[in-house]
Amino acid sequence: MKKELLNICLIGTLSLSLYGCQQKVKKETQEVKQDEITLSIRNPKVEIAAPFEEMVQAFEKEHPHINIEVHTVGGAIDDLSDLKAELAAGEGPDIFTNQGGKSAELWHDYLEDLSGEPWVPQALPKTLASIKSGEKVYGMPMNIEGYGFIYNKDLFAKAGIQQLPTTLNELETTAERLKKTGITPFALGYYEKWQLGDHLMNIAFLQQKDPNAYITQLNNGSKTITNNQKFKDLTHLLDVTLKYGNSDPLETDYTMEMDIFSKGEAAIALQGNWIQPLIDQRSPNLNVGIMPIPLSNNHGEQSLIVNTPNYWVINKQTTPKKKQAAKKFLDWMVSSKEGQEFMTKQFRFIPAFKNIPSNQSGPLATETLRYYKEDRTVSASTLYFPVGVREQFGAATQQYVAKRLTQTQLLKRYQYAWESAQGE
Repeated sequence: MKKELLNICLIGTLSLSLYGCQQKVKKETQEVKQDEITLSIRNPKVEIAAPFEEMVQAFEKEHPHINIEVHTVGGAIDDLSDLKAELAAGEGPDIFTNQGGKSAELWHDYLEDLSGEPWVPQALPKTLASIKSGEKVYGMPMNIEGYGFIYNKDLFAKAGIQQLPTTLNELETTAERLKKTGITPFALGYYEKWQLGDHLMNIAFLQQKDPNAYITQLNNGSKTITNNQKFKDLTHLLDVTLKYGNSDPLETDYTMEMDIFSKGEAAIALQGNWIQPLIDQRSPNLNVGIMPIPLSNNHGEQSLIVNTPNYWVINKQTTPKKKQAAKKFLDWMVSSKEGQEFMTKQFRFIPAFKNIPSNQSGPLATETLRYYKEDRTVSASTLYFPVGVREQFGAATQQYVAKRLTQTQLLKRYQYAWESAQGE
């Protein structure tokens, strides 16, 4: 009888112990679940959509309590209406991008202060300038990008072209030689407003004697676009590309343009080093280079446009735990060996940080950096345009391409676009 009572007591004690352990495990599991964080990221670069997802998975593997949902967008200039609506409703992504300058001023209420983050001292000189307010930093540089005319070196050699064109007349001569060899000179993706209203327009602004002063004078009304020679030169450049480009440029989007160029069906494209991943995927042996865009017949005006085009920012409205996790992800991207390798080997970025080697970013990045080291680069002026004007510039230029506007009408449309954007 005593033995039976002892067994019952032991079983009871063991059961209580097991029950206690089960409850403890259950509680710990619940705590782990409660500590799990899901971040949403808005990625604006379609060129790196797949490797970006892979990078996120690598981060999640190291940080199992953080889940990241990526939404890749891209293609339309200043098309942030969806983001504005989400943020206004308190449902915006935890991490998104901002171009800095006027855009940073406009979105200031949604940008978390990142001044104390460990990557800040590693940022290359000037890369933080347009995302700062006073001494505070509100975004992490995504990369450094340069753009101009990307060209197929083998097609140039086939046409017997040994010197790169440095004036508009030389560019037309180059195009004529390519055409006579049976090569389409330009791949034109003028369906994209950003190519016309941002990249092309920026050149005309940068060719002003003092671009910043010119923008100030446009703002105060002491200068106009209407009678400015550089914008007249811009239409001449457009005319050359249209004369020697693929048919239906207004129906050719970014993807189609890159197909034409990467297949060797055209020799020149108005693009930047960001297309390297697309070239690697489609034609890894394509022999490509980059050169400045000649706008006029004046020698000495050839500089590659190089700047920090975008910044990763954290939604100021999100929860403290999500902010902490988002900061951890951004720092991991630029401080961990794995994150750095994704940025250079996979994304082919030119790093904006001193601690990241830049010798694995591809030939377009190498040439862009060569121009940078030779002091043959200028920064984009578009950061200081009125918000929304670039899309209006792009739409007006498309009308010119479609022959619905004359040069005089186009320049008047540019001037009206600037004035109306200032009033918004």
